[in-house]
Amino acid sequence: MTIQYSVTVRNAQLDAWETAIGTSPVVRIRTGAAPVSCATADSGTVLATLVLPADWMAAAAAGVKAKSGTWQDASADATGVAGHYRIYDSSGVTCHEQGTITVTGGGGDMEVDNTNFAITQPFTVTAFSRTAANA
Repeated sequence: MTIQYSVTVRNAQLDAWETAIGTSPVVRIRTGAAPVSCATADSGTVLATLVLPADWMAAAAAGVKAKSGTWQDASADATGVAGHYRIYDSSGVTCHEQGTITVTGGGGDMEVDNTNFAITQPFTVTAFSRTAANA
């Protein structure tokens, strides 16, 4: 039998994920593939660092949670090709999530307007959402 959750349970799971990471988390966009897990040391060059707003994700609805507001940086930290991101708590120390990054429409876990970063170049995270499983 396949397990199925109500929309209420799926929304609660997604909202708990945001609460566990906390308010104003730090996102670092890096070159190369992501490490084996969040417990593994950082890898790649940091291309950009973003401090997200206190309420960085919209309330879950219909089992989906999407980024809230505009996530952008006026000036990239380094030059390189974005390969993965990591989301840390507000101190920037504890990694809670990592995933792939692609250009808009590329299907990555996070999508940006341009994956070829140049130092001081502005960029925008164009898509970031989570869908709870077991619908």
